Amino acid sequence: MLLEIVLFLILGVLIGTFTGLTPGIHINLVGTALISGAFSILTGINSIYLIVFIVSMSITHVFIDFIPSIFLGAPEDGTELSVLPGHEMLKRGQGFHAVKLTSLGCLYGLFIFVLLIAPLYFLSTFLKSLPEIIIAIGLIAISLNMILLEEKKFSALFVFLLTGILGFIVFGMELNEPLLPLLTGLFGSAGIFFSIRQKTKIEKQKTESIEKVDIKKEKKLLLSSAIFSPLSMFLPALSSGQIAIVSSQFAKPDKKSFLFLLGTTTMLTMCLSFLGLFLISKTRTGSSAAIKELIGIPNIQVFILIIFVILISGFISFFLVNKISKKFLEVLEKINYSKVSITILLIMVIVTFLVSGIWGFFVLVVSTLTGIYCISSGVKRTTMIGCLIIPTILFYLGFG
Repeated sequence: MLLEIVLFLILGVLIGTFTGLTPGIHINLVGTALISGAFSILTGINSIYLIVFIVSMSITHVFIDFIPSIFLGAPEDGTELSVLPGHEMLKRGQGFHAVKLTSLGCLYGLFIFVLLIAPLYFLSTFLKSLPEIIIAIGLIAISLNMILLEEKKFSALFVFLLTGILGFIVFGMELNEPLLPLLTGLFGSAGIFFSIRQKTKIEKQKTESIEKVDIKKEKKLLLSSAIFSPLSMFLPALSSGQIAIVSSQFAKPDKKSFLFLLGTTTMLTMCLSFLGLFLISKTRTGSSAAIKELIGIPNIQVFILIIFVILISGFISFFLVNKISKKFLEVLEKINYSKVSITILLIMVIVTFLVSGIWGFFVLVVSTLTGIYCISSGVKRTTMIGCLIIPTILFYLGFG
């Protein structure tokens, strides 16, 4: 049995690497295909082995997914905010360092997850009954604070509301994977459009002398992430990107520290989805939903196995990121970045059409045009997170 577990863990790491590197291929698609029986070759396999596969694939995907997000500007839910500071660092020759920051954040997210298991076990009953109106008020307050910190406050408010309305409309449509065209348009293809128009050139990337992260100085970031990430267990509409925005309002990180924070919250959100299934029988990610479909609510023995798989696949993925990033950059430096951008744009369009259909393509076009306008308005691109925050606020106010 141990040999099979190891083999499925390795298989999960390999598939998670593939899904992480391929723009538009989300682990939710693999999880859905798995439980729907699309992979007939897996029929009859012990569900424990499939759980090991799903967990290791999910953890690896989180680590690897930041590579195309930062190097190519091709984000998914959770990594959309890394495009902003990450791409700026890439243009300055610090792209490898940007990925390392998110990877290190993911690694610390694993440690924080283990530390949170015991306190969340005792707090789960109380937090499960948290009034939804409190969350809505909190998100409104955080949003106002984010807007008031902008120099162009009216423009920031307009961008926030515009993207929020767009998000609300998109989530009301019967789309398969609505986040794919929405986030790809606002945070991906819109930025790629400017890169192509400006004929962006990528400087020689520094991969040897990497600036170290002083964890002692980042204690506030880690504490903030540990406090706010558990909300994802109890509030189904909160994404890791939204949690990172909330955490940053208290930790006040610079652009580099924000990437570290984003890595931590994204990893914590994924890990806590498995804990949420175990503690409160709720699924918050496609991966946890797949596990619930396979075995229902995991018992203590299965959950302990999940913890070990999380840690082992996480450590493997941390070292994989380093190797893959260097190889990725070697290829990127040898080819014309504008041509790469055009290719990625075409891939985004094709994947969106295949996954979300013709209406998904339409949403992609509208989101891209909206993103281009928002970027041109001169406010921080993080303001476009209104596409997720406003629908969340409306959801908790009873309008969703």
